[in-house]
Amino acid sequence: MGRTSVAAAAAALLVLAACAALPARTAANKISINWKPNVNYTDWLKQHSPFYKDDWLVFYYTAGQADVVQVDEVGYNKCDSTNAIYNYSKGRSFAFQLNETKTYYFICSYGYCFGGMRLAIKAEKLPPPSPPPSASDRSAAAIAAFARSHAPVIYAAVAVLAALLRMV
Repeated sequence: MGRTSVAAAAAALLVLAACAALPARTAANKISINWKPNVNYTDWLKQHSPFYKDDWLVFYYTAGQADVVQVDEVGYNKCDSTNAIYNYSKGRSFAFQLNETKTYYFICSYGYCFGGMRLAIKAEKLPPPSPPPSASDRSAAAIAAFARSHAPVIYAAVAVLAALLRMV
């Protein structure tokens, strides 16, 4: 096997390995929220948007020091949990599914809301699926799927080819 063909084979395996590292897209996502005081949740929203119907929010907080309270827009704006839709304060985490396309409002009723510990999350309709792939796109998708399912073997093959290249 010549140096050119070994290099081409190594390049092809590197492409397959890169495809194997790509995450698979799912309809619903799990979004982790480190729910604590002194966090700029406006910036957090910008970093984690958009949110879609059926996504899951998982709030992680310190028991006895914070809670997760779902409120309406008025309660959100006033940091008032008096007419809470839902209040969760047990344990150290709370999972909530965005099961409708609307804006959800969450606050902490331990006094941290006034310091910014609140979230207004707009759940959107999942965008329509992409058009069916062309034949070349389907073959690329098939290669990527193969690469993901055979990643350990591909990584080993790339390592062997790299060692062979050093020997040539």
